[in-house]
Amino acid sequence: MRAWWREITGLVLPVACGGCGSPRTPLCEPCGRALYGTWPCRVRPVPEPPGLPAVHAAAPYEDAVRAVLLAHKERGALGLAAPLGQALAGAVRAAAPPGTGVGPLLLVPVPSTRRAVGARGHDAGRRVALAAAGELRRSGRECRVLPVLRQRRPVADQAGLGARQRQANLSGALEVAVGGTRLLEGGRVVLVDDLMTTGASLAEGARALRAAMGPGIPGFVPVSAAVVAAPPLSFEINRN
Repeated sequence: MRAWWREITGLVLPVACGGCGSPRTPLCEPCGRALYGTWPCRVRPVPEPPGLPAVHAAAPYEDAVRAVLLAHKERGALGLAAPLGQALAGAVRAAAPPGTGVGPLLLVPVPSTRRAVGARGHDAGRRVALAAAGELRRSGRECRVLPVLRQRRPVADQAGLGARQRQANLSGALEVAVGGTRLLEGGRVVLVDDLMTTGASLAEGARALRAAMGPGIPGFVPVSAAVVAAPPLSFEINRN
């Protein structure tokens, strides 16, 4: 009911920019440039969790980008999924450029907890992944979304936890659903999420995928990752 109501209100209520609040547009031009107007970069959190794949992000998590992500995820501004998907598609292109690997792009969203999805009324990460896949297909890339990761045990709320606490909280928490390994064969797997903070969720998702897709699987390729946004410090990868 909540998701249905948000879809309807998004059509009938006045629209304001999700980044700055400017009227009569879901995303103004300056906020759009902040979200997807630059070439995505390789990002690394500090500290970098063990097993984290190569991650590319479209934009730093600050100012308008932060406001847009929160408006979509927490306040149900579902119309922002399209521009967020455009940003994520750019990060996916950087993570898996044309000509690398064989087969279609397979976007695997990091799953949200049932509790979080229920509280928000929608699965924000999966919605953005679907929008990104559509954007990639329109540009000529064969792509589909495979939500094959699932939680195998309960986890605590990540809010307020430090980097090492998040790693411990998520360690061994994810697995590939029964039948999921077969779906992953022969494609270029990219783990996707809307936001990377400490990298713990991406590292655990990559571990679960690697466990299911070991090098003995035909068509195995290393897992890479792409996100809409990451902390500004994560963009400074050339550190002494």
